[in-house]
Amino acid sequence: MKVLTHIVRFLVGLLFIISGLIKLNDPVGFSFKLEEYFSEGVLNIPFLVPLALLIAVVVVIFEIVLGVMLLIGFKPKFTVWSLFLMIMFFTFLTFYSAYFNKVTDCGCFGDALKLTPWESFTKDIVLLILIIFLIINLKYIQPIVGKLGQNATVFMSYTACLFLAYYVLMHLPIIDFRAFAVGNNIQKGMEIPAGATMSEYEMLFIYKVNGVETEFSQADVMANKVPETAEFVDRKDKLIKQGYVPPIHDFTIELDGSDYTEDMLKEPKLIMLISYDLGKADDDGLAKLEEFHQAALKKGYKVIGMTASDETLIKSVKDKHKLTFDYYFCDATTLKTIERANPSIVVLNKGTIVQKKHFNDIDKVTLN
Repeated sequence: MKVLTHIVRFLVGLLFIISGLIKLNDPVGFSFKLEEYFSEGVLNIPFLVPLALLIAVVVVIFEIVLGVMLLIGFKPKFTVWSLFLMIMFFTFLTFYSAYFNKVTDCGCFGDALKLTPWESFTKDIVLLILIIFLIINLKYIQPIVGKLGQNATVFMSYTACLFLAYYVLMHLPIIDFRAFAVGNNIQKGMEIPAGATMSEYEMLFIYKVNGVETEFSQADVMANKVPETAEFVDRKDKLIKQGYVPPIHDFTIELDGSDYTEDMLKEPKLIMLISYDLGKADDDGLAKLEEFHQAALKKGYKVIGMTASDETLIKSVKDKHKLTFDYYFCDATTLKTIERANPSIVVLNKGTIVQKKHFNDIDKVTLN
């Protein structure tokens, strides 16, 4: 039992460290996932949304440090029970997501490993069982180094996590696991391979029956099962079976109702200045854009802004910072996926991403 306890202890500790490091590499991405959970349509605790980034950083650092503490045997009782409470919290989130189909990816391993809600829930159940096993066999978890070594290891782990968190927040994730990583081609990322499985949908019709909105299938409508007094409200498509989804989807470059995606992605020297929400963009970052814009124009680049903000906010920001480039529309979630800084700089060559920079590193963008 003692040997098995050590094996389980190693596996659980290592898994928490790896999971935490992946999320700490991209805490902004994890905060976006927490915002989904906190939203009104999911857990309905919107007052936590502004605190999502802070919560994300605290949770992942605690996750990593607990994993280290378990490996070295530091305060075993506190460590194992803390792991138990953390995995109970994660298990609740993943079950809620899976059962109610609210959040399609828990974000447990960031963008490095995508898990379906039920896969995430299963993973958490396995971890929960392993941690309960450790609680039962707590007496076998002993320190592997002396008191001074334990304290030093925990302190260094905590300090290293703080440094990493600060670095990636002030710059960008060290490793980019997303489909928009440097070197990837956007057009290729949007392609659907020949013979790929297509998604299947069911057409539903919504009618108001005795004041209550009721859904009817196409078969119901054809079979005249809709009451004659029913009032048509809407039609929608319900996903029955998910088919192949390309790594990049919902990416568009639109202006005044026209789609310029294809033309823009043919440009050999294109710079996109991305702010998914101009209302949340860093003022100091926005203030740097016009000078950079002018420098890029002199080097022959086409420079465009990309945002999901409305025209009123766009005009307000352009007037305030004297920006002379146009802002094109793209879905907010897609823009969040492309880049984590707000604003950020993305350089493309015929659709291939060649550079990505945080606004703090705008002076490091190479303009050839």
